[in-house]
Amino acid sequence: MDRQQEYVLRTIEERDIRFVRLWFTDVLGALKSVAVAPAELEQAFVEGIGFDGSAIEGFTRVYEADMIVQPDAATFQVLPWRGDKPGTARMFCDIRMPDGRAAAADSRHVLRRALDSAGEDGFTFYTHPEIEFYLFKDPYEPGQPPVPLDHAGYFDHVARGDGHDFRRAAITLLEQMGISVEFSHHEGGPGQNEIDLRYADALSMADNIMTFRTVVREVALQHGAFASFMPKPLAEHPGSGMHTHLSLFEGDQNAFYEPTARYELSTVGRRFTAGVLRHAREICAVTNQWVNSYKRIWGGAEAPAHVCWGHNNRSALVRVPMYSIGKGHSRRVEIRSIDAACNPYLAFAVVLQAGLKGIREEYELPPEAEDDVWSLTPGERRAMGIAELPQSLGEAIAVMEDSELVAETLGESVFDFFLRNKRQEWADYRSQVTTFELDRYLVRL
Repeated sequence: MDRQQEYVLRTIEERDIRFVRLWFTDVLGALKSVAVAPAELEQAFVEGIGFDGSAIEGFTRVYEADMIVQPDAATFQVLPWRGDKPGTARMFCDIRMPDGRAAAADSRHVLRRALDSAGEDGFTFYTHPEIEFYLFKDPYEPGQPPVPLDHAGYFDHVARGDGHDFRRAAITLLEQMGISVEFSHHEGGPGQNEIDLRYADALSMADNIMTFRTVVREVALQHGAFASFMPKPLAEHPGSGMHTHLSLFEGDQNAFYEPTARYELSTVGRRFTAGVLRHAREICAVTNQWVNSYKRIWGGAEAPAHVCWGHNNRSALVRVPMYSIGKGHSRRVEIRSIDAACNPYLAFAVVLQAGLKGIREEYELPPEAEDDVWSLTPGERRAMGIAELPQSLGEAIAVMEDSELVAETLGESVFDFFLRNKRQEWADYRSQVTTFELDRYLVRL
């Protein structure tokens, strides 16, 4: 037993932890949990705990259902919203097969493979997400539009505002769990908020995002509201994205930083960005995996719908932020297409592998888009060589189907399940008769 595992067992005894929740994520990014008694934890570290993998989205087939969940002691944290005594803690887990092999369908394993690939080239991958979400009044009435918790706007300061109290409570819990927060504020939509997490390595950050979504939902319920990470819950207001800042490090040196280069973005940074752009359409079904995701992308309000990059251009898919100039360690690029409802492990994996392919094959970065891309005509965008992101989940699936990069990154089992699941979602969506159609056509036709 290693020191980290010994620390966990000692802490559980000292803090009177009675329940330990073992967390893992299915292929679509839903959090799963099983509680284990402290007395069983030592054996769980060594042997894991068996479960029926065929009951989890995308894990395995019925005739090979046995799988093992094995806790990662390095992710141990007490859940502060569960009370002090008796306490409850959680650990993220790795999923294994009975023979000890990593399960191909484990999202953490998919990201680890991508990080190992980066490590072969000497790189460590860091991410910093800006996570947007809406707060609505509880309860939600099915069939009725959700009611926002407030009617404030971007950066609004509202005296005794519910958003202030909510963000303060959420950030306090996040920091108690070791998750550092950089900024928080009200976003542009009514009831919409943003909380930005401090830079971390990609695997830790993916774990942090899963924890973040849980904390936000728990705190919302305590405030008589519910939180939604749905990409576009309100047709007339901005969608919720997860703009993510990315950088590669070689040891202690930021591989994206070159002080004499334009925007101080190194050759490595430019080639990485070129890789993300070239493969943006292929990875879109992973970074934006829901039918509703494409209503955010094509709904305007600074959502990026076109494959281009810019320096301080918020209509671009990839942005090189201006406010880090002169700060070598903070040189980064920002990908603006990812939404807050993705599976963060898979999303980070495909973005990283797209960027690494650009580095390895020495992709050239296309010219910068200096205009508001949304204001250009389709002909002007075509003349500039600016492609479009898929306009629907159906189109995104069709592009992903032919992607060697996504297939290699996800692995055969995840790739096949993901496509099957999303084809069914698209078929289910297309068969619906919407309120829009009834209102427009029922009487007129």
